[in-house]
Amino acid sequence: MSESGAPAAGDKPSRLQDRVLGGVRWGRLLEPLGFIKVLEWLFAIFAFGACGSFSGETGATVKCGGESVEMSAISVQFGYPFRLYQVPFEVPDCEGQSETRTLHLIGDFSAPAEFFVTLGVFSFLYTMAALVLYLRFHSLYGENKKLPIADFCVTVCFTFFWLVAAAAWGKGLSDVKAATRPASLIAAMAVCQGENVVCNAGTTPAMGLANISVLFGFLNFLLWAGNCWFVLKETPWQAPAAPRDPAAAEQGAIDKQ
Repeated sequence: MSESGAPAAGDKPSRLQDRVLGGVRWGRLLEPLGFIKVLEWLFAIFAFGACGSFSGETGATVKCGGESVEMSAISVQFGYPFRLYQVPFEVPDCEGQSETRTLHLIGDFSAPAEFFVTLGVFSFLYTMAALVLYLRFHSLYGENKKLPIADFCVTVCFTFFWLVAAAAWGKGLSDVKAATRPASLIAAMAVCQGENVVCNAGTTPAMGLANISVLFGFLNFLLWAGNCWFVLKETPWQAPAAPRDPAAAEQGAIDKQ
């Protein structure tokens, strides 16, 4: 039989929850420093999610000479990380008309794509940690002058990296579009250069999701660049100067005399 004054079984978790959430200052989300961090967190998800989940399809049709020969449809699937040279597809061999040849797309654009996605993941993790610091340990952020300086330095670095990543991935995406359009696919197939062989464009890749990822890359750059000013205001470099003590100033003037 338990004593009447003993705490209930569910009291301990509820007390722990109140202790953890009780010190959270949700009002800081309405301040520029917290609000922009929330936007950075969301936009980072949209950026690396749109790029990392992209998949497209291109294609062409090949018809060898002769009226009785059926048209062959070629469909090629590609996507992140855009190592196109590893994407195989089968093309008919019009000379034998019974066998197919395996070809690959041309190009490797994995470097800018992977850098873009990696930066997005690190931005997501950092902004989440910064939000916990702003909301839960706000007093520590204000008392320890090294934290705002470190936050400012990291923010400047992320601003520069987002500019580089968005520009590099934008250029890489343009190259991906050029390498995967049906005209490039037809030009890469030697069978289309043969006599009495008719090759036509097939499926055109839909690159809307990839374009959105580039857009969010530049939006992330603008957010991080704007946040530099608000983080700088928290550092000792922008802190208001302490008022001088009139008595000390007067004593110093007397000492000089």
